Amino acid sequence: MTATATDRPGATFPRGVHPPEHKELSKDAAVEVLPAPARVTLPLIQHLGAPAKLTVQPKQDVALGDVIAEAGGFISAAVHATITGKTAKPTKVTLPNGRHVPAVPIAAGDAEPLDGEALRADVFGGDWPTDPAAYEPKQIAEAVSNAGIVGLGGAAFPTHVKLLQNDKKPIDTLLVNGCECEPYLTADYRLMVEHPEPIVTGALLAAHANGAERILVAIEDNKPEAIEAIRKAAGGTEIEVAVVRTKYPQGGEKQAILAITGREVPTGGLPLDVGVVVVNVGTAAAIARAVVRGKPLTHRIVTVTGAGIARPKNLLVPIGVPYAELIEFCGGLTADAVRVIAGGPMMGFAIGDLSAPVTKGTSGVTVLTADDVRRASETACVRCGRCVDVCPLNLVPTRIALAAKHQDWDLARKYHIQACMECGCCAYTCPASLPLVQLIRMGKAQLPKE
Repeated sequence: MTATATDRPGATFPRGVHPPEHKELSKDAAVEVLPAPARVTLPLIQHLGAPAKLTVQPKQDVALGDVIAEAGGFISAAVHATITGKTAKPTKVTLPNGRHVPAVPIAAGDAEPLDGEALRADVFGGDWPTDPAAYEPKQIAEAVSNAGIVGLGGAAFPTHVKLLQNDKKPIDTLLVNGCECEPYLTADYRLMVEHPEPIVTGALLAAHANGAERILVAIEDNKPEAIEAIRKAAGGTEIEVAVVRTKYPQGGEKQAILAITGREVPTGGLPLDVGVVVVNVGTAAAIARAVVRGKPLTHRIVTVTGAGIARPKNLLVPIGVPYAELIEFCGGLTADAVRVIAGGPMMGFAIGDLSAPVTKGTSGVTVLTADDVRRASETACVRCGRCVDVCPLNLVPTRIALAAKHQDWDLARKYHIQACMECGCCAYTCPASLPLVQLIRMGKAQLPKE
């Protein structure tokens, strides 16, 4: 029998690293609601899969929650208006990952019907049922699809796909990921502490939809308040809280599955291959809101933090708001701020243009100072093997990176370039300061299709 959370105390995975956490900057900052912006810009590609298809015309009046673009295929996600106002002419925006994508701007109207604490109450407040039997499995998946929900942990995979039952690969375990191992970020932590009830409801609904018999909520042991909040909210349900050791990248779905269940997802495989589905805690809360209240994904919690930000905060923000407005609401940049990152320092992307919009997958904004980014000059690889020692997927990062640099695609495939999760453990530990993650990302983007 495979070991489980209850008989794997201090569960973890092989390799990985322990970067400074810096979560103290924002972990005690209760979620605040960002005032409704004057304008949002909504990219039509905020998810893995096909772009959404535009359904509105320029100068069309839209209300909060209206569909402005429908899913462009099975693996796709609808996009909804995140403020009430009037659409403008479609444009293109550059996302932090460098992609140039089509987008629809919306200019706010005279008044936003939901703002401030009323908005928070609409998103997270009220009663949340713990009996999923009131809903049919297909009804749950359909509601999630209509709501445009994607993975809010950063991967942005359309969630409804994970909720469909698969006769060929049945699911027995739903893993709700609350590890949030990326340094600095505390959005998921604050959600678990302040609003655990919709997480519990969403987990129960997701398991009912895909047929999982067991529900585990994974939380790192550096978050005792979150552990207690989820346990209390889940009281009387079949949900188990699995406490795992704090280590990066414990929040990676393959690492969490291995640590908690003892099952190893094969290289190039999916959690589905070992009978597991993984959803983020924020995604679970969004599932609950979509199914129970019929509301789409329009807002999410974003951490704005780092030594380069005046007042670190956790904010409930509308998708499509510019990064600049989040930074301004947090008091602006400090005098020694030199780098703004979408996400955290391990897996995030440096932002060159602060007018870029927040997307469904934006979990944080990290502002680093000159002291934070000071590093040794890049040298030649010294063949020390440290990158191999820490790679959580047991890959050979330098071989992959150098193959990508020299466009040796056969070698890149041989060393499983597509399996790399871009966690940054290799670059973090590299004594030669090689830009391993950037080279691998570049290689993936340029890799010819087979």
